[in-house]
Amino acid sequence: MKERHKFMDPEIQPSVLKTPPDESSLFAGLEPETKVVRWMHWAFVGSQGLRAGWSMMFFGILLYLLLNLIGSLFFSFSFSVKQYGTRAFSVFFDEVIWFLALVGATALIALLEGRSSLLAFNLNGRRRAPRFLSGVAAGFAAVSVLVGAMFWGGWLHFGHVALSGAEIFEFGAVWAVAFLLVGCVEEGIFRCYLQFTLTRGINFWWALGIIGALCLRLLLHSKGNGVWGVYAIALIGLVPCLMLHIRKTPRSGFWQAAWVTSTIFGYWHTHNSGENSIGIFAAALIGFVFCVSVRVTSSAWWAIGCHAAWDWTETFFYGTADSGMVAPGHYLTTTTSGNALWSGGADGPEGSLLVLGVILLMLVALLVFYGRKRTAAVAAA
Repeated sequence: MKERHKFMDPEIQPSVLKTPPDESSLFAGLEPETKVVRWMHWAFVGSQGLRAGWSMMFFGILLYLLLNLIGSLFFSFSFSVKQYGTRAFSVFFDEVIWFLALVGATALIALLEGRSSLLAFNLNGRRRAPRFLSGVAAGFAAVSVLVGAMFWGGWLHFGHVALSGAEIFEFGAVWAVAFLLVGCVEEGIFRCYLQFTLTRGINFWWALGIIGALCLRLLLHSKGNGVWGVYAIALIGLVPCLMLHIRKTPRSGFWQAAWVTSTIFGYWHTHNSGENSIGIFAAALIGFVFCVSVRVTSSAWWAIGCHAAWDWTETFFYGTADSGMVAPGHYLTTTTSGNALWSGGADGPEGSLLVLGVILLMLVALLVFYGRKRTAAVAAA
């Protein structure tokens, strides 16, 4: 039994809930106070504990409160850094606030749900360090292939080296820690907490309702910043998720959740300046690849490493634009030229059409390398 448990899927799949009995049969013979208690229990607690909707609502409230509390404590110190320091330190302190708030909110939700620790949200898994390091290698390699393809096509050009001596190590280390925090925060929200919680409490209709409401909000209130990328990923995920629902495919909750979290991840990036539709679609698509990595590696550690390395390589090592921003304190210097469809324009490499091919290559490599190992492990178990 222990050996079988080791190779179980990373998520807790929602069981098929029976139709709740009517109130007369459920509360027959009970005192009024007892009826209220039973009704409250049914409203908040399902077959797998606290219902997913309530859990996400409490998580959102806790995260908001902790962000404001910790942000207030950090304000005077971080303000002086932003005013007199560098962009790298500014990003670092912003992400520290987000990281501490996320850890606090997730730990409190884990306590509320009776889980052993916050690692229960897709962070347990096996071989965490190797998974993380292979993700780092994949992120660096993917951006290097993308930059190389753009250079070969004449859409990207290298300039002088912007840093020298101790500055290379200083800025390299600060950006590395800053982007590690970015990876922890964004993957902690989307591939850890949300992916885990939605998996145990979502079906096709809930997923469609969430994505439909998100797209409607974009349609009514948002202009520019690549919103068509969100519509594209929402539409592409519709047919496969509908087919899973029609066929009543076992364990389809994970993929319904992946559709939702990837679409929201794309929407998250529309708040960046300089984004285009390809860049937003690419963000959502790589979010789906990160969901697949959770599936085949049994944890989010590969995704965290890949996310951090992707941002570090793009922003610091090659010095390209990242979501429209060329950060000071980068190592190499690059410029783009030619058709924005291939050069990415102000968005940088993430806005180039070539990024989609690189992401698909990364998905194939992930499935070939880890999918085969997972199949062999399940068969052995």
